[in-house]
Amino acid sequence: RKRARDTRGRGGAMPVGAGPESLLSRATQKRLEKFAQLRGAIGLRRGTGEGARRCVDGCQSHSFASPPPPPGFTRPALGKIVPAGEFWDVVVITAVDKKQEIAYQQQLSEKLKRKQLPLGVHYHVFVDPPGPKIGNGGSTLHVLQCLEEHYGDKWDSLTVILIHSGGYSQRLPNASALGKIFTALPFGDPIYQMLDLKLAMYIDFPIQMNPGMLITCADDIELYNIGETDLIRFDQPGFTALAHPSSLTIGMTHGVFVLEPSSHLTEKRQLEYRSCNRFLHKPSIESMHQSGAVCLISQSSLSEGVGDSTLNSEYVYTDSLFYIDHATAKLLLTFYKQMGKLCCEIDAYGDFLQALGPGATQDYVKNIENVSKEESCLVEIREKIFRLLKGLPLNVILLNNSKFYHIGTTHEYLFHFTSDRKLKSEMGLLPNIFSICPKSAKDLEKSACIIHSILSPMSSVEPGSLVEYSRLGSEVSVGTNSIISGCCIDTKVHLPPNTFITTLSMRIDGGLMYASIVFGIDDNLKKNVTKLSDVHLLHYFGVSLGECLELWGLRVSDQLFSGHKSALGLWTVRIFPVCSTVNDSVEVSLRILDSVKNMSPFQLGGFKLLSVEEILCYKDIEDMLKFRQQLYEEITLQKLKEKSDS
Repeated sequence: RKRARDTRGRGGAMPVGAGPESLLSRATQKRLEKFAQLRGAIGLRRGTGEGARRCVDGCQSHSFASPPPPPGFTRPALGKIVPAGEFWDVVVITAVDKKQEIAYQQQLSEKLKRKQLPLGVHYHVFVDPPGPKIGNGGSTLHVLQCLEEHYGDKWDSLTVILIHSGGYSQRLPNASALGKIFTALPFGDPIYQMLDLKLAMYIDFPIQMNPGMLITCADDIELYNIGETDLIRFDQPGFTALAHPSSLTIGMTHGVFVLEPSSHLTEKRQLEYRSCNRFLHKPSIESMHQSGAVCLISQSSLSEGVGDSTLNSEYVYTDSLFYIDHATAKLLLTFYKQMGKLCCEIDAYGDFLQALGPGATQDYVKNIENVSKEESCLVEIREKIFRLLKGLPLNVILLNNSKFYHIGTTHEYLFHFTSDRKLKSEMGLLPNIFSICPKSAKDLEKSACIIHSILSPMSSVEPGSLVEYSRLGSEVSVGTNSIISGCCIDTKVHLPPNTFITTLSMRIDGGLMYASIVFGIDDNLKKNVTKLSDVHLLHYFGVSLGECLELWGLRVSDQLFSGHKSALGLWTVRIFPVCSTVNDSVEVSLRILDSVKNMSPFQLGGFKLLSVEEILCYKDIEDMLKFRQQLYEEITLQKLKEKSDS
């Protein structure tokens, strides 16, 4: 593997007059341009043969020739050949169950056929084993086993990126059916999805990485700038993590690094290599101060293009992704084999990283504050992980001019893509990408965001709302702060502010059916109650669910909810009608919304009703992708026509 010379600790020359934000934007665009050259390039990979292979879990590794172009289209020139060692050997996406695995495989295949990803790379979807949820930590261990089973002795020479994508995205339900990793972003040609962005932002990592695995999540964005001669290297034993300057408030919901004192650095650089004394998981502000995690920002650093000008005088370094070398990966795999089947959720960040560094203590193993579901075996497994990893180093790479963005909730999704001027500038986000639509209204703070959609010239979308993969008719108006995803709406309707609606295709008893899911942007789909008598504590569009059920003529009972009867919530309540056409499903769901907004009765007793949980079980991925393809072809033809007419 080719290695560049070591320049650790020496910052590159700073462009005169360039501030941190402009440097960050320039570095981001450079990486995007570099990745654009690889999209569709055929890589010459170590150990990659022709055809496709299947591992024991049904995970597919693609390495096939480019398909013929559709009639009437000219194939774009392929990018340059990617030399071995200059891109990832293996890209792994995790799935929570078999349905999600199939959905991810279908979308990966489509992207590869269209040459939207570097070809010749081993792409896998590894599904979590059946049984209890195992968390992203358990999923990491399972992936290591899948890699060993698939590659045998060869896996000790591979660079692997693992993107945790399992789960049903209850806080961003437009990603529930097709996955956060395939969430559309408002830029790029063809449109970037989170998978593309992840690979683009980490494009310089593999060549500076010893064999091992980089571990990241599907719903965050890391942007960073380093000096021209600086290199981000993952070549140390144990764990190596990226760290970003963040406010203490941000630190309370992330992991925070307590750094060892620096003996040789006299001034802050854009890139620093440090050792971590201990790792704090979602600590209180008091705990950050007591542990020595809090740093003070200097104005001289900001003037040199280092740091975030939005931070106050105090800040901490928070986590994003981390790397484990192959020896550490083997250590974790041996532990997993000895454990056998996991019985509880393990957090790759909280349970692995808190065991590292000379200052690590076992105090955290009994802390269940941040645990979604307490299991009796959790403390025992945490203790075993602590003993296993205790003494291993936690190396930290400080990216002093970097930004970390989370895109995991409806509020974050709307804010970052319609109102966040800094992110728009840094990434070149657009208000209208690969769409046919009228000019949308704008104000000084925000705009509408239209992605891969067709809107009638007479339709309207208010600033602060997002429309993706949809078709809106001439009499459709969308209020502010709303998300319209995967919908076809051609009736006269005004969607009120703060509305979420998405249409999903389903295959039930061999027939194609549809359901349109409608919620309020502020609705909490993760909130559960354990007793039927507490259903009134749940809220739908700000109205007690008990009142809503009365409006709809539905009686509170066990049969009203799917799944485990001790977890009653908006995710499991059966209130969404099954319809034979897209138009019917949209119309009836809008009537549900209208009844709540006007507090007027609308009887649902005559419909077959499903919960979101059940709709996802019946989802028909092929039909949803077919609808997107129809939009794609229509938009492409329209743009070709516009180009020929101009």
